[in-house]
Order: sequence, then C-alpha cells, then structure tokens
Amino acid sequence: MPAAAEVTPPDRATPVLELRGISKLFPGVRALDDVSIPIHAGEVHMLLGENGAGKSSLIKVLYGAYQADAGEILHQGRKVTIASPADARRLGIAVIFQEFSLVPFLDIAQNIFLGREFASRIPGHIDHLGMHAEARKLLELLGMEQDTHTKVHQLGVAQQQLVEIAKALSQHARILVMDEPTAALSDHETERLFKVIRRLKQEGVAIVYISHRLAEVFELGDRITVLRDGRKVSSLLPSETTPDELVHLMVGRAVDTSYAREFCDRPGELALETTELGSDRGISGVNIEVRTGEIVGLAGLVGAGRTEVARAIFGADKVTHGQVRIFGEPLNGGPDVSARRGVALIPENRKQEGLALIRSVQDNLLLASLARLFPRGWFDPAIGRRVSVEKIDELRIATPSPLRLVRYLSGGNQQKIVIGKWLNAGCRLFIFDEPTHGIDVGAKAEIFTLIGELVSKGAAVLMISSELPEIVHVCDRVYVMRGGQVAGHLTRAELTEANILRLAMHHE
Repeated sequence: MPAAAEVTPPDRATPVLELRGISKLFPGVRALDDVSIPIHAGEVHMLLGENGAGKSSLIKVLYGAYQADAGEILHQGRKVTIASPADARRLGIAVIFQEFSLVPFLDIAQNIFLGREFASRIPGHIDHLGMHAEARKLLELLGMEQDTHTKVHQLGVAQQQLVEIAKALSQHARILVMDEPTAALSDHETERLFKVIRRLKQEGVAIVYISHRLAEVFELGDRITVLRDGRKVSSLLPSETTPDELVHLMVGRAVDTSYAREFCDRPGELALETTELGSDRGISGVNIEVRTGEIVGLAGLVGAGRTEVARAIFGADKVTHGQVRIFGEPLNGGPDVSARRGVALIPENRKQEGLALIRSVQDNLLLASLARLFPRGWFDPAIGRRVSVEKIDELRIATPSPLRLVRYLSGGNQQKIVIGKWLNAGCRLFIFDEPTHGIDVGAKAEIFTLIGELVSKGAAVLMISSELPEIVHVCDRVYVMRGGQVAGHLTRAELTEANILRLAMHHE
C-alpha cells in the first residue's frame, strides 16, 4: 500500500491554491479534520472518497459556501479569505456541483450567463443576441446541439449537466472544480468533455475532479488525494497505485467491485409486459417482458428513451397507445395506482422525484406504505418508529437517528431510503433508473447486493444504467433502446458491451 505523502511537481513548486489544516464541524459530525491539499496549475487533481468522506464539504469551503472552523487558504502563496462564492469567483474559482444550480424556467443562455449578462449598447438593456451567440459556441465545444432559447426544465439530466459545465467554462476560471461531471453523460459526451479538460490543462487551468469512476482517475488524473471520514488518508500519483488499492484507501476494507451474481436460469411468472407501448414523451412500439427472479436491463445512449419507458410503465407519463400489464392484469392510471399494484420506481433524480428532502428518514421510509401499515387511517408513532428502525438496520442506512432529515445524508444512504420506502410498501416489481448515479464504490456494491436479494426472494427488476459494465455483470438479459424504440434484445450469452453499443448506435 503506498504511504501517505505529498507529491511536489518539480516545475510547479508553488500551488496556485493551497488548503492547509482545514477542519469543519457540524452538530455531531466532524465533516473535515485537518485536511491539507495543494492544487497546481495545469494539473487534474483527483479527489476521491466514499459518500460522506468530506469531499463536498471541502469543495464548499473552497467555494465560500461554508466557513472552515480551522485552517487557512493560500492563493498563489498569499493567505486569502473566501467568505462567499463571490470571493471565490474573484479568485478565478468556478465549481460544477453535482447538484445543479440552474434556474428551470430560464433558457440555456440565460442560465449560463446568469448574473453576468452582456450589456447592450443601449443603456439599461441586455445584449441577448450576443449572449446566445456565445452560449452556442460553448455548447458546440461540448458537442451539444440544442437551441440556446430552450428552457432548462425541458432538458434531460445529461443535457442539464452539459449546461452546468458550459456555465463554468464561460467564467474563464483558473481553478475549476468538477463534482462527478460525467455521472449523467454518455460515453460520447464524456469523451468530448475529456478533450475540453485536456485543453484547459494545456492552458494552465488547475482542475479538481471528483469521480467515483476509477477508470477516469487513471485516464485524467495527475495526482490523487483520498479522503475517508473527513481526513486525508493519502496523496499519491496514479502511477503509484492501482484501482484495488484506491478502493481500499477509500473504504478501509476490501470491496468486491465485480458485481458478480448467480444468474437466473429459470425465471418465474410474468411480472411486467408492455405491448406496443407509447407515450407523449417520444417512445413508441415498446415491447418488453420481465419475470420474477430476474434482472432485466434497459440500455441505450442518453436520450434513447430509457427513462421515458420507466415513467410510462409507472404512470408518471401519459400512455398514448399500447398497454402495460402487471402480473397479467392491465395497469391504467397514475403512480398511485401503480404503487398499489406493487410497482416501485427508483428514479434517476432521487432528490427531486424519490425523496422528501426536508422530511426525516422515518417519514420517507413510511411514505409509500401508510395505507398498508395504518389501514384505519390513524398513524401510530410506535409502529412507525419500529418499522423505520427495522428498515434502517436491514439496509444499513448510516443515520444518527430515524428523525434525521434526509437532505443531510450521503447519496448512497439516500438511495437506500428510496428502496426501503418501496420495500415497506410490499412491492414486487422494481424499476431502477440509474441506481448507482452519484454514489461511491462501496455503496454501489451494497446496492447491487440488495437488488440481488430482491430477485432471489421473488421480485422482478427492470434496471436502467449508462454504466455498461454494470449492465453486463448484473443483468440476466437486456433490451437495447435507440430513438425511442427497442432496437434489440440480448440474451445472457449475447450480453457484451460491444453488442450493446452495436444495437444502440447502428441501424441493422
């Protein structure tokens, strides 16, 4: 195991930014404990750690959203105070947060230049033409073909991520922080972003890059810092380590990242059947089947219609033609009807669509099962607490109390709560839309173990994922989508990343 040591590049001895002894304490939690990190110009500094390790807290201290309780920040060797995001921007620091900071009902150009609008030659007016022209250049740089007049709420998650990146690039920052920038991007979009990052490096921009994808660490990283439980446990070069060693540094234990499972040779009864399914969100003629005991994948490029299929099945989008049958019976109605019929949707955007962030862990765990647990309409606090504590223990949800607000938990624990909510409701068909989006390697292994346990107990699972290794190693078979339709079906024997891409990208 490589020893913890600072790595000083010979030609850039003075960091453009340096965090020294940063500590941050919240009630009952030490988020950061004496963390020191140098950030050098022209380098990609990979920041790794499990959810809850302190990465987000460190970024927020760097950006002025949090004030450190101890420690100091040096900019080009000079001590500075970053008391607000405005201070950070004046120092040339821009941050692309994992949680988007976009205004839904403003258009793309307005979001990119919000607070920095172009002044028109006419006093008191905005140069909208100039803003849209510059926004188009930024989108072209990222390979995004979208009318800059489009409102952000009309975009998918991947497109919103690209707008966030364009917004940061528009600031001409000298220190760019990226928190999981590729989590919602396709392989093609990711490669375009990597080209931009390499160009920025050549221009001397310092980049702090957070990722749970270890392949990105070795493809892009010039140096690596690993955090665990709020402390820095190692600082090293990519050439000095391996993926397995990094995982061990992050979690402090061995983790199986292969997601191996016993595949289903004899699936049970038909749990889900769609016949020529179409919706008002652009899918049509979708025919898929999922049986109990099996995990069926739904693959395809971003925008192929995978999420739209999940939403149509669940009743979140209007079905315009075709039919959905659950355990042999037609399913008609909205999400409330689907939930009563035993269908669970774990959505891609869990914070907006899967959780009530300002409610407690207990409230969220009970939300979908109130009618089942309290059929007479009277809530019993003792029963509610017992059921929620049992689920917290069963799923190993890391929370100091059932009454802790969900918003304060890590992404992996939030995902477990969404799953636990539907387990309490007694669901038998689970639709997972990007189940490992934004969660660390340790939590990923736990999520896949949980999914495996679901099907072993007789549930049926439809799983959407942009991570092709996950699809290949977890699913029994896969439907591949292209252009809002099913382009093909792959059995277990046919299931490879190459075959998925062939169906997703090419017309046969």
